[in-house]
Amino acid sequence: MSSLNLDDFSDLIERPDSGVRRDAEERRERLNVPPGALGRLDELGEWLSAAQSAVPVKPVENVRMVLVAGDHGVATLGVSARPAGGAHHLVRAVLDGVSSSAVLARRLGVPVRIIDAGLDCDPALLPDEVVRHRVRRSSGRIDIEDALTAEEAEQAVRLGMAIADEEADSGTDLVVLGDLSVGGTTAAATLIAALCGTDASVVTGRGGAVIDDLAWMRKCAAVRDALRRARPVLGDQLELLAVVGGADLAAMTGFLLQAAVRRMPVILDGVVSAACALVGQRAAFRAPDSWLAGQLSGEPAQAKALDRMALTPLLDLGVTVGEGSGALLALPLVQSAAALAAELPERPAEDAEDGADAKDNADAVETATGVAAEQSPVE
Repeated sequence: MSSLNLDDFSDLIERPDSGVRRDAEERRERLNVPPGALGRLDELGEWLSAAQSAVPVKPVENVRMVLVAGDHGVATLGVSARPAGGAHHLVRAVLDGVSSSAVLARRLGVPVRIIDAGLDCDPALLPDEVVRHRVRRSSGRIDIEDALTAEEAEQAVRLGMAIADEEADSGTDLVVLGDLSVGGTTAAATLIAALCGTDASVVTGRGGAVIDDLAWMRKCAAVRDALRRARPVLGDQLELLAVVGGADLAAMTGFLLQAAVRRMPVILDGVVSAACALVGQRAAFRAPDSWLAGQLSGEPAQAKALDRMALTPLLDLGVTVGEGSGALLALPLVQSAAALAAELPERPAEDAEDGADAKDNADAVETATGVAAEQSPVE
């Protein structure tokens, strides 16, 4: 029996202070740019204020991209355009600075941290700081066997929690979260289908490396078979991760939950991070208040998970590559929203009072007009 119960996070995660959000809204009303003129940037500023418990918003400067890596046994079925056991090549590309996420991170000045939770490779192929946390070598084939043992699932979740604590303790004020996996979207689709009560065909997409029709059909079949194994354990999130998740997904779930405990905002990337967030929401319904959906990748499972969590993506660019790339593209918007909320000057007091008086007068005229219309006879 595991000593870890994910439902305990429900008591540990507090909803952002409504008073802080109200103060942020009131401050926004006093700025010299009309309310609503900045669109979603206004909403982002208020979200950050609530997440930081600070008015005005503090600058978003100490950003880190955390990429959790792992291989999945289900990839041996040919459900991915990448070879099974090849996730370490993705890791190597990031380390060498030649992946899309590495280029974007370098351009934005964001340091990258890679965590090997379950790669299927010789640890000597990668630096020690990447592989030293590995839970196991690859995850099981979820259509016919458990991805992890109960002990491995707990170890992976605790790994994610420890990484979140390390980032929060080091002063990281926002994390961009992504994955480096082969077969991970199949596990993610299974988790989302199980938690949303949908069929395999509804959630199965083409993955980050877009697959052909035959591979898509194999992927649908794998998700269908994995779903049969997932449904009996829906009442226990940790067991669900053990049965049809994987070491990387369990670690990301632990990271997201502990980040919410530590009030450290996280930008989600694609379908894999969305699946982990959905598992986290099932354990602690307040947790999504600390998360932001960076982009809509086009994966049907991701859209369903974000809709279930009431998270509206910032961008819709159809970026399917994963690896945190879509979430990185959203980062400048978050930083811009923080800068605007913190640095735009407030209107002079007399202008604010005139604006309030004008609003009161307009409300009074509208009320009077409505009363007059109700009292007028209809011919």
